[in-house]
Amino acid sequence: MGFIHTRTPYLPMQETTAPNAKRLLWAGFMAILAAGVGFALRGGIFGAWASEYGFTATQLGAIGGAGFSGFCFGIIIGGVLVDKFGYGKLIALAFLGHLISAVVTFGATTPANAYDFLYWGMFIFAYANGTLEAVANPLVATTFPQNRTHYLNILHASWPLGMVVGAVASYFLGSVLHLGWKGQLAFYLVPTVAYAVMFWGQTFPKSEAALKGANFGEMFKDVGLLGAAVACYLVALFFGGATTGFIIGGVLLIAVGLITRFSVGSLLLFVLFITHALVGAVELGTDSWIEAITGNLFTADQGKTLFIWTSAIMFGLRFCAEFIEKKVGSPIGLLVGAAVLAVVGLRLASGMDSFVVALIALGIYALGKTFFWPTMLAVIGDRFPRSGAVAMSIMGGIGMLSAGLIGGPGLGYAKDRYTAEALQKDAPAAYASAKATGESKFLFLAPVTAVDGTKLEAAKKAGDKGDANQKAIVAANQAGDRATLKADSFIPLVMAGIYLLLLFYFKSIGGYRALKIEEQV
Repeated sequence: MGFIHTRTPYLPMQETTAPNAKRLLWAGFMAILAAGVGFALRGGIFGAWASEYGFTATQLGAIGGAGFSGFCFGIIIGGVLVDKFGYGKLIALAFLGHLISAVVTFGATTPANAYDFLYWGMFIFAYANGTLEAVANPLVATTFPQNRTHYLNILHASWPLGMVVGAVASYFLGSVLHLGWKGQLAFYLVPTVAYAVMFWGQTFPKSEAALKGANFGEMFKDVGLLGAAVACYLVALFFGGATTGFIIGGVLLIAVGLITRFSVGSLLLFVLFITHALVGAVELGTDSWIEAITGNLFTADQGKTLFIWTSAIMFGLRFCAEFIEKKVGSPIGLLVGAAVLAVVGLRLASGMDSFVVALIALGIYALGKTFFWPTMLAVIGDRFPRSGAVAMSIMGGIGMLSAGLIGGPGLGYAKDRYTAEALQKDAPAAYASAKATGESKFLFLAPVTAVDGTKLEAAKKAGDKGDANQKAIVAANQAGDRATLKADSFIPLVMAGIYLLLLFYFKSIGGYRALKIEEQV
């Protein structure tokens, strides 16, 4: 394959470790951009799926969740294998996955088969995205070891840019050219071909862990039983929880114990993993619903504009991470401020009643969420060099799996619950005529009978011309969306507390700094 070439030598004292460092950076940029484009396109066609197939918000959240859970398996498996098989083979595998996902997704033709085809199409698409990130994150961290926070933020600026490109493409293809959802979603194949071309024929550096001859067990030692327990719990949830899921999770945990000789693992890494699960839930889980929520509170075009607005803020700010980090003193200080801003933004957004207020509220939220994901990766790279790509990929997988199993479905459940409660309280007759046949469930929370997706979309389309029941449904749905955003704000509030404790911890040990592999005990 043209992706597979001999690796270049490691030059530890230089800013970069490869002569083609910038080409690799921008190829990785394009790969993650493809994922962002697909994410935005999918978020923009939720309404079309609900209208065509009658999905509830919980069902849509589960389909969107497959776009995260598949990523988890891709990034974790890819992170474990990347040092052994090389970057090129994984890039080729991801490219193939992106092509297969299109075939599967477009197989959705009837309400009877749509859920399965859309779910597994999204899962395969996400698996390919995860495989690419398993390549891109350690590749950039290795290629730019002197300034990981800066370059990882640049790498991940591609995600919001991809969402902007995807949102604009969705509007143009859908509203201007009037293509169906399949025509809109197919657009993600354009950046997919672009990243394949950019990676073709390139050489790749080795990670510090690989150069030092660290074996598989040593790379997993920092993860240990504590870190693996976080990932294995989420894997158990993916397989349905209960007996089967937890047996699978338990077997995987025992396997990690055998590989690491039952090392407990790093407590700091365990805390970072837990926190990144919250990052995935609040950042990506919210992003998967925010366009639908704002489009419901205002208009569809305004919702798309707000989505582009927040994504553009993220894109621009991620090029400024180095400057801001120097001002606040460390990546942890940057994360504290980011979490506080996210809380403020979501609380304001829960009460937004005009487009101007929405611009301000979601702008503040975007200021916060901008730095979560790439800065967390940089902390892993700085503090756990021995773990190579393994810890970084597991953390990314935890974030994505949390978004897929907790963030996306959880917010979908919240929308269903708060909408049903509001409608049942204010217009019980409308609720009785519009409720779905099945129940919406989420983890251990009480099941709720949601409003049927087809009837909800019909009420939205009727607008001012709708009957009293339809107007009541729309009002209840808007109340449910506001309550959902308010509940969502408690996640970054918990994160802010954790980051503050980490700030005090690093201060107590002399301050935050990047470690060399020899310094890890």
